[in-house]
Amino acid sequence: MSERTKLFVSIVIPLLVWIMPTSWVPLDGITVVEHRLIAIFVFAALFWILEPIPIFATSLLIILLELVLVSDSALILFRAGEANPGFGTLLSYESVMATFASPIILLFLGGFFLAMAATKYRLDVNMARILLRPFGTQPRYILLGMMLITSVFSMFMSNTATTAMMLAILAPVLASFDQKDPIRTAFVLAIPFAANIGGIGTPIGTPPNAIALKYLTGDIAIGFGAWMSFAVPFALVLLLFTWVLLLRKYPADADSLSLQIKGRFLKNWKAYTVYAVFAVTIFLWLSDFLHGMKSYVVAMIPVAVFSATRVITTEDLKRISWDVLWLVSGGIALGLGLEESGLAQRLIDSIPFAVLPEVLIVVAATLLAITMASLMSNTATANLLLPLVAALGASLPGLAGIGGEMMVILVVTIACSLAMPLPISTPPNAMAHATGMVDSRQMARSGLVIGAAGLLTAYLLMFVLNQVGFFH
Repeated sequence: MSERTKLFVSIVIPLLVWIMPTSWVPLDGITVVEHRLIAIFVFAALFWILEPIPIFATSLLIILLELVLVSDSALILFRAGEANPGFGTLLSYESVMATFASPIILLFLGGFFLAMAATKYRLDVNMARILLRPFGTQPRYILLGMMLITSVFSMFMSNTATTAMMLAILAPVLASFDQKDPIRTAFVLAIPFAANIGGIGTPIGTPPNAIALKYLTGDIAIGFGAWMSFAVPFALVLLLFTWVLLLRKYPADADSLSLQIKGRFLKNWKAYTVYAVFAVTIFLWLSDFLHGMKSYVVAMIPVAVFSATRVITTEDLKRISWDVLWLVSGGIALGLGLEESGLAQRLIDSIPFAVLPEVLIVVAATLLAITMASLMSNTATANLLLPLVAALGASLPGLAGIGGEMMVILVVTIACSLAMPLPISTPPNAMAHATGMVDSRQMARSGLVIGAAGLLTAYLLMFVLNQVGFFH
């Protein structure tokens, strides 16, 4: 499909949905506002799947459409009939625009500041150099070390930035192997897979996790440390499985390897500031149950301190991944519209979920999530599915026996991050494929197996968490 055709389809179909009579929509009692939000949802889905424009631009358009069509500051033309009970409730324009400054966005911004400072002052490379020392000279253990370090970094840094850094560190390692040694392929695949898996470990590790926090509030709120208490063991198990899988598929010919990573810690006051703030921020995130500060508040520490001390300068700010923040903002706005208008609940009520086994509902939701995320951005997938999943979890009392709303949100979020069979599935996959050292078939064979194993492990994890009372 050509780019022009993608754009045409992505515009015309939502437009047709919008202009058709509300009575044609197969939902009982649907309001005008909900009808318009269906059109916006279809618009978001098509633009995120087909990508006729950058996906962050789609998020900005979603926010604009909500402001113009369904907010209390919409064009007067689109507010005509507001007094009619069948019109529905308009969204607060302040709430829609506040998605740009959501606590979730600030949490991610704090993570970006930590990552930038760590890279700028060589904290990341030096930590990698020190952490790889205990893994010796055998290729299999060096591979494990690279994967563990990648996963740890990706818990607190952008997966994309982590992959870029680790692929750079990997270059001299690969040069030490014979060109035909199969383990070269294992090393290149291990970096993106470890980055994808490691991102599951913390709320800031990957955008789907941050989006999930939007729905994990009130009685089902979850702290930074509580998230890591189950996500890190899960990531570790899946990481070890991935390590064994790659070694079986691509065993090493060489018996030993001399690993040399050059670098040294900087010794000036700005570098010491970075080291101290990094340590303090991580500690406060992990100990939120002791001091009571939300992870969003803690995230402001590196933002404020690094700005005030000029560790991060105006030029550095230009390199922040604003596109990721805008993409998440658009998803939050879409979820806000579906929730506040009542459309999410109406969609859930229109499907007879109550007659289906609860386990089947969870399996179907996770399979849909991992399939969609394999073919499009996992962030976009989370943006589309989590508002509906949250409404589903809240409306089905039968789910309470297997973990309820919190469980279904968490397992679908994890499923979004397990999609890694294609170069287009995640930015780390694309970067590894761009090296020219792995092809799509090799990535798909391993990625599909890891995704399937991850889903099964996630189901087991949810069962265990439910048994120990984590969800109650």
